[in-house]
Amino acid sequence: PAGPLGDDFSFVSPVAKYVLFFFNLLFWMISMVMVAVGVYARLLKHAEAAMACLAVDPAILLIMVGVLTFLITFCGCVGSLRENICLLQMFSVCLTIIFLLQLAAGVLGFVFSDKAREKVSEIINGAIVHYRDDLDLQNLIDFGQKEFSCCGGVSYKDWSQNMYFNCTATNPSHERCSVPFSCCLHDTDQAVINTMCGHGMQARGYLEASAFIHTNGCIDKLVNWTHSNLFLLGGITLGLALPQLVGIVLAQLLINQIRDQIKLQLYNQQHRADPWY
Repeated sequence: PAGPLGDDFSFVSPVAKYVLFFFNLLFWMISMVMVAVGVYARLLKHAEAAMACLAVDPAILLIMVGVLTFLITFCGCVGSLRENICLLQMFSVCLTIIFLLQLAAGVLGFVFSDKAREKVSEIINGAIVHYRDDLDLQNLIDFGQKEFSCCGGVSYKDWSQNMYFNCTATNPSHERCSVPFSCCLHDTDQAVINTMCGHGMQARGYLEASAFIHTNGCIDKLVNWTHSNLFLLGGITLGLALPQLVGIVLAQLLINQIRDQIKLQLYNQQHRADPWY
């Protein structure tokens, strides 16, 4: 005989189950692409460059984020498909921790803005030092300097921290006292970019150099851009947080439904074992 709600009855909603599954499957595939791209970019680099610039390597960062996303979404995929409470709890806890860390980072960055500025300055200076060691990093810096119309961290003379651009008289590099071409003022009608346009610019004063390159540093430009685009950054933050919140809510909903289903099965088994039922 069947239990009070029937053996075919299930508390587990197929909608919640498969929405969570396909939600995780999408990000699972994205994570595999991220890892593949990161590994491919890493294999193209020289071993010495890899060791010299490990802390600021975009490929390593892409691999780490991809692997973390892969593991979390794998728990979500298998947990929802197999109705496994342990995997779903792991998925929910990991998402909650990431969400809280993002929230804490945002609050701390706002409260301790001076400390955040120092950290950004430290990262930019480290990137300047390793500019020629990593092609991905070089492209990233060039893109940032062109987009923000800036040069260096605080000023264009920060490029003297790089061994190739160092402005000391004993530097044998043919790029001595130069800055990257991405610092240069470009004419919109210019068809071919002059990659040597920054040659010798560090030896010139601010006023003289400003006729050829951007002399303002990228840190101030980045801070000003952040203040001017708070709504955009808020929208991006919300766009990143919303999928996490949806995943957490769906996982908790499914966990509660699975627990109710287990209670129903135990209840039915007890009634089948009852000779008076």
